[in-house]
Amino acid sequence: MKVKFTPSAKTQFLSALSYIRKDKPSAAINFRKGAEKILRRLGDFSESGRIIPEFPELPYREVIISPYRFFYKIKDDVVWIVAVWHGAQLPKGPSS
Repeated sequence: MKVKFTPSAKTQFLSALSYIRKDKPSAAINFRKGAEKILRRLGDFSESGRIIPEFPELPYREVIISPYRFFYKIKDDVVWIVAVWHGAQLPKGPSS
């Protein structure tokens, strides 16, 4: 499977990297590398993320790449990253 970001999720991920980079550039590099590794693994094991605890009835899953939560949905042969939120944020129900 391919792993792709929706435009809004890509913006959220890039914003997270930018925020981390302001305080510690090396941490941003490590976060990006860790995210790439875990998200690449989703291509082979798309069901490996957990069901979102706040919304167990929805067809979305998440992987945690501390301190961020990557929400995703599997559609056809693509794992779509639909949102990237800091762990302190309270998620609202996904819109798509």
